[in-house]
Amino acid sequence: MNLECSDPSLWKEALSSYSTRIQSLDKPNLISLDHFYCNQLPPILHQRNPNPYITTTELSTLMQWKLTRGKWRPRLLDFVSSLDEVLVKSTSQKAFQSLPDVSKAVSELTVLKGVGPATASAILAAYAPDLAPFMSDEAMEAALGNSKDYSLKQYLLFADKLQTKAKELSSEDDTFTPSDVERALWSVAVGAKINPSKTSKRKRKS
Repeated sequence: MNLECSDPSLWKEALSSYSTRIQSLDKPNLISLDHFYCNQLPPILHQRNPNPYITTTELSTLMQWKLTRGKWRPRLLDFVSSLDEVLVKSTSQKAFQSLPDVSKAVSELTVLKGVGPATASAILAAYAPDLAPFMSDEAMEAALGNSKDYSLKQYLLFADKLQTKAKELSSEDDTFTPSDVERALWSVAVGAKINPSKTSKRKRKS
């Protein structure tokens, strides 16, 4: 399934398989990390109104989630775990206050060592899933045809496509967010790796 698919029932099915796909990866701590990222972190951030922020410990756990769900890059975890608490708080406050300007919000966050556009997108997606989807390799591949470019420019293209798809899929009865679209695309990609025979193999674009 890619962004051209316009059948909401297929998207719902893909989204509903997300937790099963997380379990199927059988990676240490991924289930608890995903629970933290999807269910615990968002309300924590929103309870800190009027100036929401993320802490270094929360950012470190978010990074563990990102690296465990995707590619493991231990140096990134070392970088964010040693960031100054005051700096992380003030930087994330500025980023959240920049929304709905996603470009500015990402730029604010990427001043932190170890935080590139992909990690910045994960922080923003936890706070504003209706605006900023996480820049996962699997969803990037499905939306743009490649997942090698982690630039801000590429992320903005990606976010725009997922925002458009979310609006298209939403109705009075169901609301899709760009983050829902990302999780659905990720679920389909992971499912295809687990059961390649059940998925028609699309030619990968470089």
